[in-house]
Amino acid sequence: MKFKIHRGTKEIGGSCVEVWTENTRILLDFGMPLVERDGKEFDFSKFKELNPQELIEHGVLPDIKGLYSETDKLIDGVIISHPHQDHYGLSNFIDKKVKHFLGEATHKIIELNSIFTPQEIIIENATYFEKEKVFKIGDFSITPYWADHSAFDAYSFLVEAESKSIFYSGDFRNHGRKANAFKWFTHNAPQNVDYLLLEGTTIGRESKPFKTETEIENGLMEVFQQQNKINLIYTSGQNIDRIVSVYRACIRTNKIFVVDVYVATILKELSKFAKIPFPSKEFENLKVMFPYYTSRRLKNEGHEQILYQFKNFKITKDEISNQADKIVMVVRPSMQKDLENINEINGGNLIYSMWEGYLQKSDTKKFLNYLTNRNFTIHKIHTSGHADTGTLKKMVAAIKPKNIVPIHTFSGSEYDKIFTTPIVEMNDGETKEI
Repeated sequence: MKFKIHRGTKEIGGSCVEVWTENTRILLDFGMPLVERDGKEFDFSKFKELNPQELIEHGVLPDIKGLYSETDKLIDGVIISHPHQDHYGLSNFIDKKVKHFLGEATHKIIELNSIFTPQEIIIENATYFEKEKVFKIGDFSITPYWADHSAFDAYSFLVEAESKSIFYSGDFRNHGRKANAFKWFTHNAPQNVDYLLLEGTTIGRESKPFKTETEIENGLMEVFQQQNKINLIYTSGQNIDRIVSVYRACIRTNKIFVVDVYVATILKELSKFAKIPFPSKEFENLKVMFPYYTSRRLKNEGHEQILYQFKNFKITKDEISNQADKIVMVVRPSMQKDLENINEINGGNLIYSMWEGYLQKSDTKKFLNYLTNRNFTIHKIHTSGHADTGTLKKMVAAIKPKNIVPIHTFSGSEYDKIFTTPIVEMNDGETKEI
């Protein structure tokens, strides 16, 4: 068995690992890069007119035979660990006949993203796996392990063939609302794996433990208890752990939680897979606002039924204005036009609950400046979606791998300062035979 990390040995994002035997080839993730080679934010728009061969020449797509066309024998399968773009965001270039293996909820999120965002990634040849249930792709036996992560439906994988094994950690943590999943894993982890491909997103940053989602909930509650202020939340609509924390803080402070139609749709669809709040009679304090640009786009593209399904739970801008001090609302820069049409909100709170790196984006800066000019107070209440150093050590202790390969990290050279297990620091495109 051999493997090659096409992208991820020296950067966070764009994850892609090829594993093969003489008879079978598979990919673990096929993500969009987050950064350029010079460290600047990756901007795909300047490449959007290029074909796959040209994208390969520019280093955007990895050169993988049988992935983009049937010129060569098609690759046997692509496994997607979770629905974050840096793990699946280049999938629209894959030949439609290639088989994809992913969680059912992951597939649903990707489908919704193709409706609500410009991504338009359609995975047609999908097979769903379930946690802890082994599935086969040719020579390979793959076991998915459910992971605690800021993405819903995230997994790690044990990949076995020819009496050899790789464990691909994917993205994980131990301080979210699925922390018990990691605790279970530490008691049921595969043993003596040949190579552990271990994400190190937070290596090189502060090594102290991160806040738990319960601590985030308590921090939100403290802000919500301030008198006579609207509370706006700038967070990812797909970070279900965070949405649940906001909802719970609203319940505890007697607030009305307002989400836009995008977040409402995500919650409704994912409520089929987990017990989470969504707009319904069961969750009376959860209301839906219909942003101008999103609503117009859905209508123009023939998705009016998405809007209509939440009509019984609609809250208008006037209703928000009339009870602003009772409102907690999810917002994003594209909703500035809507906020301009809501009165009585000057001097409110804006809770920024995302990675601080996004604060450097121009649209984020403009949005926060707009709210600052309306006398909003900015609060940063967030925790990482990735494992702290202590949690990384717990995974290594549970698996007892023979070797560790740094991946999804800018700090692979620091692994040997943290772990006593032999570190095999690789380069993108380098082949390793087990």
